[in-house]
Amino acid sequence: MGKKIVIIGGVAGGATAAARLRRLDESSEIVMFERGEYISFANCGLPYYIGGAIEQRDKLLVQTVEGMSKRFHLDIRNQTEVKSIDKDAKTVYAKNRLTGIEYEESYDVLILSPGAKPIVPPFPGVNEKNVFTLRNIPDTDRIKTYVDSHQPNHATVVGGGFIGLEMAENLVERGLNVTVIEKGNQVMAPIDPEMAAYVHEELRAKGIELILEDGIQSIEDEGKSVVLESQHRIATSMIILSIGVQPENTLAIDADLEVGKRGGIIVNDFMQTSNPSIYAVGDAVQVKDYITGSPTMVPLAWPANRQGRIAANHIYGKQEGYNGTLGTSIVKVFEYTVATTGLNEKRLKMLDIPYSIVHIHPGSHAGYYPGAAPMAMKVLFQKEDGKLLGAQIVAKDGADKRIDVIATAIKGGLTVEDLTDLELAYAPPYSSAKDPVNMLGYVASNMMNEDIETLQWHEVQDAVELGDFVVDVRNPKELEQGYINGAKNIPLDELRDRLNELPKDQNIIVYCQAGLRGYLATRILTHNGFTARNLDGGWKTYSITKQLTAPALS
Repeated sequence: MGKKIVIIGGVAGGATAAARLRRLDESSEIVMFERGEYISFANCGLPYYIGGAIEQRDKLLVQTVEGMSKRFHLDIRNQTEVKSIDKDAKTVYAKNRLTGIEYEESYDVLILSPGAKPIVPPFPGVNEKNVFTLRNIPDTDRIKTYVDSHQPNHATVVGGGFIGLEMAENLVERGLNVTVIEKGNQVMAPIDPEMAAYVHEELRAKGIELILEDGIQSIEDEGKSVVLESQHRIATSMIILSIGVQPENTLAIDADLEVGKRGGIIVNDFMQTSNPSIYAVGDAVQVKDYITGSPTMVPLAWPANRQGRIAANHIYGKQEGYNGTLGTSIVKVFEYTVATTGLNEKRLKMLDIPYSIVHIHPGSHAGYYPGAAPMAMKVLFQKEDGKLLGAQIVAKDGADKRIDVIATAIKGGLTVEDLTDLELAYAPPYSSAKDPVNMLGYVASNMMNEDIETLQWHEVQDAVELGDFVVDVRNPKELEQGYINGAKNIPLDELRDRLNELPKDQNIIVYCQAGLRGYLATRILTHNGFTARNLDGGWKTYSITKQLTAPALS
């Protein structure tokens, strides 16, 4: 006899679980409750509908109630909110939001997929008519209707995360002037500061006013004025709050299910909660980090879809566990793509995990073929065994496929040395004979096997103050782009003939434009009895962080 399975919430996790459950068993009764009108929609596409890149609203609807009900023989009850769970009686208490009718529904197995909700601090003015958050289709309709009907000339976006930057870009595309306010010292927390610097530069180049290390204190003048903690005032026409999200965990807490420190519902590898008859998936659950195994919260689409399938499989006896979340993500910021996977430096430092770093700046494909774009790439790894810990890429072209290769390498247990041995597709319009991923591997392998010493952009000043001697091995013409004050310029091809100009009683810092010539110079100096370190990422990485000269990726 089939089971009766009740699912609370649709979209990625709940809808995926429902479809998988039906494919595994035709006889089970599957009931899906959804508080809103829409059960399955492309929430990642919402900003692009507001901006006009997606022209037809219907394109956002992945599945309709009618279509999904018929195809998978589901009892879908949208516009119905589950108010409570009685885990002992195995019932849920639901209320139809349109009719007001309240009733109980029994279950054999319950799946929670409530998602996450926007964080809305209780500052004065937050309920004004021109203050918005973006989570679902109704939110999207409200924002788009406001922009279409009021023709605002300025928008303030509070929060520099993925949704905030996507909304900022799309509002610029609609012709608005935009201010982005970020409480931290950088946008896009999953990437490190020197990588975020490229994003800052791109935002400002596109006319966005970017305010960092300041937060919103209040909204005044009927939503027409934003007052910051610094007391700076911004005149505005509309406000988008994208401060972050928090798990929808009220049902779980009221049912006395275990939740983590950040409020995520605690689940095992099979997505079971502390009550084995209740599963939870998606943005509301606490997961384990794929690399460290430590608890984390990662509200992304891929984990939600994967977890929905795993929960459905386990309900029908399949012992397939969730291995953890790597956090692979990508976002478009005007002309740039920003991609990341695994751990960043901030997280590694917090966990006290030793790591080494490589920055490189290769072209997206062969330089002699038109259209090649410079890339900024960063990989984090353990020097003793080459274990890959994470990677970040900012580029106009080619970031997506490279981050996917590295994410796959991490999942496959490959090391940075193994990256050199990846046979990746090559033709001049698409890559180079040595793909940028191979190049990351080669540079990291040099550090491991040749004992090459490097230093990072933020370590230069301290090293100089301690007496290090700086050598710039670029050609004189390149110095017009900027240089480190006090550096001695000796072009690489002249270095062997000018070794007598360098002190052997001082440590030497070598740098070039992107790192390759610096590496070659370091080898020359080391073989000649000098103690030398190469500035990782060269002038490009150093200058973007110091906001010196022209864009380092242009």
